[in-house]
Amino acid sequence: MKSALYYARFVLFIILLMISALYGAIVSVICTLVNKQEYSQYLCARFFYFVMKNFFGIDVKVINEQYISNLPYIVVSNHQSTLDILMLGRMFPPGCTVTAKKSLKWIPFLGWFMSLSGTYFLERTNREKSVATLNRGLQAVKDEKKALWIFPEGTRSYTTDLEILPFKKGAFHLAQQGKIPILPVVVSNTSTLMNPKNGVFNRGCITVKVLEPISTENLKPEDVGTFSEKIREKMLKELKENVGYSEYINDTNIPATIDNKKHS
Repeated sequence: MKSALYYARFVLFIILLMISALYGAIVSVICTLVNKQEYSQYLCARFFYFVMKNFFGIDVKVINEQYISNLPYIVVSNHQSTLDILMLGRMFPPGCTVTAKKSLKWIPFLGWFMSLSGTYFLERTNREKSVATLNRGLQAVKDEKKALWIFPEGTRSYTTDLEILPFKKGAFHLAQQGKIPILPVVVSNTSTLMNPKNGVFNRGCITVKVLEPISTENLKPEDVGTFSEKIREKMLKELKENVGYSEYINDTNIPATIDNKKHS
């Protein structure tokens, strides 16, 4: 059964997310006017991280943070829940932007911010348009020494297991075309901190491990599939053997099945 504390925290979370998005939209307009649009998502992400850390007691620990500053690159990261935004807020570098499904563009506040800050919206039902959008992102990464953050699972997994969904290959084709390094980022399972299905909304700490950048200089188009699967296997191994579950303080609820997995 979901507790009153869970509902209170979840409602406050949505309100603060919308406030952060509105702040981001305003910041994006200002950054565009002063020709500093590359700081839009960075400033909004940092603001959201500050809010979440202080209102909800959820922090993020980053291992191998030194790799983040070595632009340009394409980040590939596992995608679990709305808390991924908090992870981005902690480690998002200036000049980095994300991809997102086009339906998010029409959400009040959040969609405004994402549109104004240079998010690359992908149409899942139109492959040609998605490819064209990603190619624009690739050009910006190459020309302006930026970074592109992609969740190759394609959707949030909401898993309570230490698993990563199969990867879509778009990010890896981009990296191969542009000869841009892949930067794998492994995020601890956050179902111990937030899981709407089980009524979980706890304080705690997300662990993020940045793996060494992987060169694509000698990668051939026909090898992209094998290359992407090897990176997924490497990230999954890291998740299971080292990163694991997010640390938590059990304020609301941890189902026995999740708790047993964490301590097994």
